[in-house]
Amino acid sequence: MLKIGIVLASTRPGRKGDQVARWVRERAASRGDAEFAVIDLRDHPLPHLEEPPGFSGQYQDERTRAFAAVVAACDGFVFVTPEYNHSLPGVLKNAMDHIHVEWNSKAAGFVSYGGVGGARSVEQLRLVCGALQLADVAPQVTLPLATEFENHTVFAPGDHQLAALETLLDHVIAWSTALASLRGGEAEAAIRRRLDEVVEALRAKDLEALRGIYAPDVVSFDVEPPLQHAGVEAKLKNWAKVFTIFEKVDYELRDLTVTVSAGLAVGHGFGRVSGTLPTGEAVTGMWVRATFVFRHRGDGWVIVHDQASVPFDMASGRGVVDLEPGTR
Repeated sequence: MLKIGIVLASTRPGRKGDQVARWVRERAASRGDAEFAVIDLRDHPLPHLEEPPGFSGQYQDERTRAFAAVVAACDGFVFVTPEYNHSLPGVLKNAMDHIHVEWNSKAAGFVSYGGVGGARSVEQLRLVCGALQLADVAPQVTLPLATEFENHTVFAPGDHQLAALETLLDHVIAWSTALASLRGGEAEAAIRRRLDEVVEALRAKDLEALRGIYAPDVVSFDVEPPLQHAGVEAKLKNWAKVFTIFEKVDYELRDLTVTVSAGLAVGHGFGRVSGTLPTGEAVTGMWVRATFVFRHRGDGWVIVHDQASVPFDMASGRGVVDLEPGTR
C-alpha cells in the first residue's frame, strides 16, 4: 500500500500547524487507498547544511541519514505549511535541501495556513518541488487565519474545506500511484549496482567494502553451519573464511530478479563462488539459490538478509550440488 507522509513544517513554539496536521491525518485515516504518517520536523532537528549536497544519496551526518530514511519510505507527501514573510518556513527549506534522491519522482500536495491562507508559501514551495523532481498537484487547501481559526488560534475549518482536502488527497494518491513504477525502476537499478559492488568487493577480498553494504543487524542463512550468521561481524567472518581458502576469489550472479516496494527490496537468482586455491588448482564451485533482502536507509540500500540454499534429494537426504541454472 502507498505511504503518504504529512510533513508538519512549523517548529515554532505555539505553532498552529499541529492542529492542521492532525486534521489532515484524521481525515485521511478513513481512506483505504493509502496509509498516512505525520513527519514532524521537530522530531528531525537537522543541522544547517553542514555537509556536501546529497545528490548521490550518501550522507555523513546521522541526523540527515535518519531523516532521509523517513522520507525514502514515503511514496508521496502532503506539506502542512504556514507562510512566513511571503514564503515558506526556513526549517522546511533546510529539510528539503538536506536530501535529494529521497524526494525524487514522488507526488506533493499542500495544505497551507496564514494571513492569506498561506498561498504565497505554496507558490515558493512549488518552485522547490520542481527542482527536487517532486510532482506537485494543482489542487490545494488554503486556510486563512481570519475564517478557519477561532480568535486566530484554534483551528475550526468550515465544512467546505473537507471537500477541498479530499480532492487534494485524491490527486496526491493518483500521482503517487502513477509514479511508483518510475521509482521502482530507479530503485532496481540502484539495487543491481549494489550487488555489483558485492561482486567487486569479493573479487578484491575487501572486507571493509563489504561492511558498508550489509546492515549492522544483517541475518544470513548460508549453505554452511551454523544455521544463521547474525550481525555484520558474523557475516564478515564467514567471508573471511572464504578468503583464506581461495588465493583468488570469483563470484557470479545469474537470472537476477528484483522487486522493490516502500523502502524494501527483494532480489533472487543464482550465485556461485569459485576461485583458485593456493596450490594453483582452479575450483569451479557450485550454483546455489541466492536471495537478498535490502532496506533503504539514509545513505543508500543495505542488505538486511541473504540466503544461499541448495536442493536436496529426498531419498538420500543429501544436497544436490551439480545442477546448473535452467535445469529442472
